[in-house]
Amino acid sequence: MKTRTTAYAAFLLVAAVALTACEDTANGDTKPSAKSSPTATATATEQELTQEQKDEISKNAGLPPEPTGAERQRLLDALAKAAPDVVRYEDKAVDAARNQCSSINNGGQRLDWMASQRFTYKDVTTSEVQGKAINDALTASGFCKV
Repeated sequence: MKTRTTAYAAFLLVAAVALTACEDTANGDTKPSAKSSPTATATATEQELTQEQKDEISKNAGLPPEPTGAERQRLLDALAKAAPDVVRYEDKAVDAARNQCSSINNGGQRLDWMASQRFTYKDVTTSEVQGKAINDALTASGFCKV
């Protein structure tokens, strides 16, 4: 089922890209038609997927839902314990945590290094040692369970 859903999402993405590349040449016009504009295609593709389908695709990719309220604060607190600077930009830290969970849940390689890369942004630099602490915090907190 996971492969089937992922394959369906990939198919929709490829179809969207293919449609944006189409040109209206019936009248000798080589400009992209309004029907195949990136905006129109993206909107049509988004309308085809329900929120439930999007949530299922995210779940199959190993991404936990975006935390809110107390759950978000627990995540930020756990990250701050592991590497205090990474929560300087809270939204970036939450996004990085969700993406790191995808690697953890899918058996990614070099997880400590990946965490160090994901949690390095702007003026925040994260080491592999801190990356390991972040991975331990994400796992121990249960945040990465989907």
